[in-house]
Amino acid sequence: MQSKPVLWILLFAFVASSCRQNKSFDRYTSIANSWGQQQSISYDFIAPDTINPYDLFINLRTTPDYKFSNLFLVVELNYPNGKVTKDTLEYQMAKPNGELLGTGFTSIKEHKLWLKGHEVPFVFSEKGSYQIHIQQAMRLLGEPNGVAHLEGIIDVGFSIESSNK
Repeated sequence: MQSKPVLWILLFAFVASSCRQNKSFDRYTSIANSWGQQQSISYDFIAPDTINPYDLFINLRTTPDYKFSNLFLVVELNYPNGKVTKDTLEYQMAKPNGELLGTGFTSIKEHKLWLKGHEVPFVFSEKGSYQIHIQQAMRLLGEPNGVAHLEGIIDVGFSIESSNK
């Protein structure tokens, strides 16, 4: 009888580890009260290789305090040789009725947002250390200044996964 709990623990550990095997990088940063307009979330990472395609994602956790239907982000990717790409990206965060998109059974929703690899396979062009910087760029309608303190986002993350393409 005592072997059943051990069997369940081993089974759970196997399933949990197999679900994460295709991830080369996966980190989150907690946001204390609100995401400040000037607060950049940054990660340093080593390119897994320069041969295989990868999918790059921005990962967010939101609460019902997030009051927008979309999200604008400025994402900067710094390559090892000094090349920099910078994009302003828009993501849909809620349905027309206001219900937050994402996964989760509680009021906290996880959002896995495509950064690279969704249309064209992304292959790291250089070996070495990369940096990514993620900044919110939300504005209220008709307001020239951005939202100084964006509420409802509690974690911001970045992940690299082996592409299934």
